[in-house]
Amino acid sequence: MSIRHYFRRPAAVSAEEAMRLIEAGALVVDVRREREWRNHHIPGSHHLPIDQLEERAEELPDDRLLIAFCTGGLISRGAANLLVELGFDAVNLSRGLIEWRAAGGPLEGERVG
Repeated sequence: MSIRHYFRRPAAVSAEEAMRLIEAGALVVDVRREREWRNHHIPGSHHLPIDQLEERAEELPDDRLLIAFCTGGLISRGAANLLVELGFDAVNLSRGLIEWRAAGGPLEGERVG
């Protein structure tokens, strides 16, 4: 992925809005590394590391809104841009895990609880 993906501004949603969208059927695409995913992730999210996103994009449904997710929102912004370029309906979870936790969003994984 080129650096230009990180400078564009895809549509962004807050953690509260993401929770509503997930209830309505959106899918969270967690683009963090394996270790970060194992430690904690949003229940029901799909793990697809940013460096594998383009070659594994066919794993993603094309009939659901995708919410790109990372720790702080910067890498997932690039992921959301790429997903849109690939033809998906995608948004970025602004401030990522930081905002998700602050909003009381659920997490699961090895280091939760």
